[in-house]
Amino acid sequence: MRARPLLGSPFQILLLACSFALAAYAGVRLFAGDWRGVALWLVGAALLHDLVLLPLYALADRAVVRGLGAAGRRPWTMYVRVPAALSGLLLLVWFPLISGMVDRRYRSATGLSTDGFLARWLLITAVLFGGSALLLAVGGTPFGRRRERGKARSATKRRPPAVH
Repeated sequence: MRARPLLGSPFQILLLACSFALAAYAGVRLFAGDWRGVALWLVGAALLHDLVLLPLYALADRAVVRGLGAAGRRPWTMYVRVPAALSGLLLLVWFPLISGMVDRRYRSATGLSTDGFLARWLLITAVLFGGSALLLAVGGTPFGRRRERGKARSATKRRPPAVH
């Protein structure tokens, strides 16, 4: 068995160096203004995610898996996970406007109200779960097809080589 090289092709190395240069430039520009606030926000966001959000959505996922029952029904969990993850991501990004916490600031900056954000988020969430339920009901699902293809590929990988 051959060992994989530590570094990739010259193009990959150049691309990686460019991405590091871009990240360094963004960091310098970002920290030039309020570096304490940015650092506090980054550390706070990491702690909030790791200590609060991750255990919450891990527990919710475990409840969904147990709620769907037997092992034969576990593929159904993807039809709950995907719309829930997308809806949660939208809630996380738009929470200040959905909750109305920044209504005065948003109104002074844009001249608009935050009234419709909660209703729109609920509508998008309903469409996501409805579309997922429709895919599950139809049966020709992208999640199931990927699983079957993966099983077929792994079965061919385990097959011994043909002797010629």
